[in-house]
This record gives sequence, C-alpha cells and structure tokens, in this order.
Amino acid sequence: MTVALQTLLDALFPLGHEVNVNDSVLGGTARTDDGVVTVIGTTDKIEVGVDHALALADSVLASTAEHPQRPIVMLVDTAGQRLARRDELLGINGYFAHLAQTLDLARRRGARLVTLVYGESVSGGFLSFGLMADHIHALPDAQVRVMDLRAMARVTKQPLEKLQALSQSSPVFAPGVENYVAMGAVTSLWPDDLAQHLLEALRTPAAGDRRAVQGAERGGRRLAASVAADVANGNA
Repeated sequence: MTVALQTLLDALFPLGHEVNVNDSVLGGTARTDDGVVTVIGTTDKIEVGVDHALALADSVLASTAEHPQRPIVMLVDTAGQRLARRDELLGINGYFAHLAQTLDLARRRGARLVTLVYGESVSGGFLSFGLMADHIHALPDAQVRVMDLRAMARVTKQPLEKLQALSQSSPVFAPGVENYVAMGAVTSLWPDDLAQHLLEALRTPAAGDRRAVQGAERGGRRLAASVAADVANGNA
C-alpha cells in the first residue's frame, strides 16, 4: 500500500480500517462514528480489466450477503478500462455490467453507496462502479474525464480546435473535476476534514438521480433536466 493511499485511508477513517490491496484493487472494512462500512476501490491508476471487475463485484456481493444494509464506500483511482485483447475477447462489457448490477442489488437491499475520486477517474473504469453511487465526491486535485478532447475529435470527426473552443464555454466538453461538479456528475469537492465529509455523505438520504437537476442549478447542463422532464411527461 502506498504512503499516499495509507494517508487517505487514515484521514477518512480515523477510528481504524482493515483495507487490503491486491493487484491494485482495494477491499476491506473501516469504522466510522456511525458504524462499519465496506470499502472497495482501485489504486495506482490501474486500467480496470475483467479480473479487477470480478474482484470488485465479489466484494460487493459478499458485503450484501452478510450485511445487506452496510454502506459501501468506493475509492476511485483508475485510468479507464483495460484495452487488451484478452479482456475484449472475454467480453469486458459483460463483466462491467455484472459489477454495475451487484451495486444496484446492494442499493436495493438498503446499502448506501458513496464514491470518493481521489486520483484519476476515466471512462469505463469509472462508469462501471464509481459512477454507480448515490453520491459522488472528489478531492480538489482529482482528475475526472470521460474522453480526451483529441479522442473526442477523432470519434466525432470535429476539428480539435472547435472542441477546444467549446470547452472554454461548456463544461460538457471540458475535462477537470470542477466541470464535473458544474454538470452535477460530482456532488461536491472535499478539501479537508475527510472523515466529517464522509459522515455527512453517509447520512445524506439517497433522493434518486439528481445529476441533471444539479447540472441545471449549477449552469453546467442547462437543458438535460428540462428535456428529461418533457420526455417523462409525454411532451416531446
């Protein structure tokens, strides 16, 4: 376990923790003022592959089976999904879907899900578990992005310069944790007193998916909430 990760765990869980690292996958438990929580996550900016996804899913299922209402805290540091022939041939998308389903099961059984991005969070390595939480938070120096602008230019066939210009005015096109806060994808930043922030997050009721609403309130995604409401009401 790196010094930085140990320091993070000590700050989050001053009452103690038993978190192990195996192949850059975190698993274990920790104590808070409100009781024990299950801890899962990634470290070393790993690219999440099928084996990592299975290990994370196994931890979630074990927690759900033994302690259905025990909160699950997810710590994220990943450079995305593993782009390897073996993982693609095995159907990495199915493993990610399985991981997401285990977290949905945990939620439906009564577990509170809280994510803290403390390093990088990129693409499928983040979407399949960290982004599944009821509340997603980040350290101020964390890096959050779905796709690099250069990759976005290749996929959309738009000039890189055009996307760079758009990123100056629209958080949707811009990487960086502040832009994801503006869009509502990240609930808040935790600059200090991590244990208190975590307690507050664990005590905050899950009120459904409010990311589009928060994006509208913060000016980062101005139309998503209203369009979704129109579709739900049959007006689109």
